[in-house]
Amino acid sequence: MIIVTGGAGFIGSNLVQGLNRRGYDDILVVDNLTNGVKYKNLIDCQIADYQDKTEFLLKLEKGCYPAASIEAIFHQGACSTTTEWDGRYMMENNYEYSKTLFQFCQSHKIPLIYASSAAVYGSDNAFKEQLDYEGPLNVYGYSKFQFDQYFRRFQNKLTAQVVGLRYFNVYGPYEEHKGSMASVAFHLNNQIKASNVVRLFEGCDGYENGEQKRDFIYVDDVVDINLWFLDNPQVSGIYNTGTGRSQTFNDVANAVLAYHQQGQLEYIPFPEHLKGCYQSFTEANLEKLRAAGCDHQFKSVEAGVQLYMEWLNQ
Repeated sequence: MIIVTGGAGFIGSNLVQGLNRRGYDDILVVDNLTNGVKYKNLIDCQIADYQDKTEFLLKLEKGCYPAASIEAIFHQGACSTTTEWDGRYMMENNYEYSKTLFQFCQSHKIPLIYASSAAVYGSDNAFKEQLDYEGPLNVYGYSKFQFDQYFRRFQNKLTAQVVGLRYFNVYGPYEEHKGSMASVAFHLNNQIKASNVVRLFEGCDGYENGEQKRDFIYVDDVVDINLWFLDNPQVSGIYNTGTGRSQTFNDVANAVLAYHQQGQLEYIPFPEHLKGCYQSFTEANLEKLRAAGCDHQFKSVEAGVQLYMEWLNQ
């Protein structure tokens, strides 16, 4: 059995489908369906069982899951709302939960592949998986940063594989439930269908309108990286998961406009509440990933957005 926490979420449900494409369906999905619309992400997934995240942790701690039957745990579950400032909730949900899974996996020699985030880097532009380059700008980023730090304390005495993947700006199918936290490509598609206009923020941090740059990565590429580590249990560590090539928000908007073959681009004032806690530039440094032996070739914004628009508008 493979366990996928956050399996009804955006990346988690895509990961389940990636396992399904390999012919694997002995999967336990763990999630929180308080936001009930997430059930839709599981309709196309073949799984063995579903478990609420609180019940799962209680059963795990009581020894209800035979460790010998668990091949690996993909820990994708977290609150990923970067504008959430309830630090107590964020640390309990993202940090303490992850620690419990980590200790269980190490006690029973089970591979753990977990979701970290590029949010740990904050305003630093080196994006290297080293403490000197890390400084999160919000409590979400801190929750991910602190678990990475926790893992690092054990890195030289692991009993089984542990991999932290620092996701950059992921976009693609099954993110609708994220609402305002869904990708810019998702929102621009909705905007053009509603008004034939797509809107981006005006410039900030010295960037011209729409020229802020992010490392946008298509979700299928994220799934492929997760599965590469599953296939290579000898590799542990923290790795960036981006394309290694930043592109502008204008590039995303133009790709959406190109798909629809109509529409206009407008710019709106940059929100005051985001100033000082917004990453205007991200670009994954892939040196460590490549050195580990992963040579996966990532999609450009133009290629990924085209695939996503085809899926959204089918």
